[in-house]
Amino acid sequence: MKVIHTDCLVLGAGLAGSAYAWHAACAGFQVELLSLGEPLHANSDWAQGGIIYDTSPDPAQLAKDILAASDGTANAAAIEQLVRDGPAAVKELLLDKLHVAFDRDATGRLDLAREGGHTERRIIHAKDTTGHAILEALVRQVDTTPGITRRSRFAAIDLLTLSHNSSEASDRYEPLTCFGCYALDTVTGDVVAFVAKKTVLATGGLGGIFLHTTNQPGSVGHGVAMAYRVGARLMDLEYVQFHPTVFNQAGVAPFLITEALRGEGAVLVDAAGRRFMDANHPLGSLAPRDVVARAIKQHLATTSEAAVYLDLAALKPDFIRARFPGIYQRCLAGGVDIMRERIPVVPAAHFSCGGVHADLRGRTNVRHLNAIGETACTGLHGANRLASTSLLECLVHAKATAEFDVAELSTGLFHLPAPKAWVSPTKAADAMLVLQDLNQIRTTMWNYAGILRSPRRLARARRILLELREDIQAFYRDCRPTAELIELRNAVQTALLVVHAAALNPVSKGCHFVTHEP
Repeated sequence: MKVIHTDCLVLGAGLAGSAYAWHAACAGFQVELLSLGEPLHANSDWAQGGIIYDTSPDPAQLAKDILAASDGTANAAAIEQLVRDGPAAVKELLLDKLHVAFDRDATGRLDLAREGGHTERRIIHAKDTTGHAILEALVRQVDTTPGITRRSRFAAIDLLTLSHNSSEASDRYEPLTCFGCYALDTVTGDVVAFVAKKTVLATGGLGGIFLHTTNQPGSVGHGVAMAYRVGARLMDLEYVQFHPTVFNQAGVAPFLITEALRGEGAVLVDAAGRRFMDANHPLGSLAPRDVVARAIKQHLATTSEAAVYLDLAALKPDFIRARFPGIYQRCLAGGVDIMRERIPVVPAAHFSCGGVHADLRGRTNVRHLNAIGETACTGLHGANRLASTSLLECLVHAKATAEFDVAELSTGLFHLPAPKAWVSPTKAADAMLVLQDLNQIRTTMWNYAGILRSPRRLARARRILLELREDIQAFYRDCRPTAELIELRNAVQTALLVVHAAALNPVSKGCHFVTHEP
């Protein structure tokens, strides 16, 4: 078994993981940056709306908006960190270093947009492909920064801990400590051990455990499942945000329709053209995402309609083409000309507000194991995420975590034993069974643990998933690892954790909504 040593091991190369890698490498440390897909295969790349850049004289209003969107549950300290450090993080990396081409007005000033839940215009954007513009620029920077080794096509399997994976027997008496991971080289099929002083979980979200999602393929909570298996604390996993507007047209792959459209004046209507959101919330179509997603779900259940619609009549065609060219082209390819027609939309799983518990410096309860980005839960989002906070959270949390790690790496001593050798079975996994089990997980989660939950539905989901997990674990033990088998193993574990968290919480808050039927 090949063993690779490094200072920092980063699992996931989206915005959070890449930003951490850059900060750590700039401080002179060696970084291994692993991802299953190519550099731009990350949820960050699909972010459309923008990123908060609040330089107003009253930043306290942003804090109020974040807290209001969270239904009063967000961590005040995490909000304070984001509001305080956010502007500098954006300016330092995105504006001054990467020169991301954000939209500007005729005078050259950054164009500020507004999205649902925001009381002010404070979001900068690059047309409707902001995430792509940011990540593409950061990828170029990472790939020219000395000290970073990018390894695409690697799937993390399990974290290494002194308790379970050290070749030194006495290490089982050490405190719970991570020293790297086993990972599958999906090109060669070999399992490689990465031994690291600091291991960072930046694997993204878990939307892929649901039938309908805005997430990249493979986003099934890999970091959550791996952290759970080694004893890391998890929290708020019941708070899965469902984005209310995802393109819905028969025969066309669904894709996100940014909330910024509603921020610019588009409204939600039903098949008859009625603005049904006005009766659900004072902000109407600009209500927080959980409110809008629930209202759409309930409206569709009541009317048996297939979708609701975004009406763009208030927006001028030239503005639509200039501000939302990506959405215009994708809708047109899907058979809808948004210059003349309403956009059919439905909700889909979008963002995990919970995750691996981490403090404001990325620390988990497992020594030398950090979590950042969507994988982590600092409590910033509470029960529901405010629009356009996620990209900013990636920058702020990654920088704070890297800075603290750099201080420890400069002064601390690390015990890095040889890991136990990995032994793989030789039997090949049945690809059809893997796909069938994954589809069953997604359908179960969508039907019984989705936008509207009840104790009875959650109990049924748990029974189905427990039986599935037993079958999958037996399947996993008998077969050599593949990316698909690793995804399935993590998906069923993450799904069970979400169902368990939802069942433990009888109180409806934010994006966790419980109905108490007989």
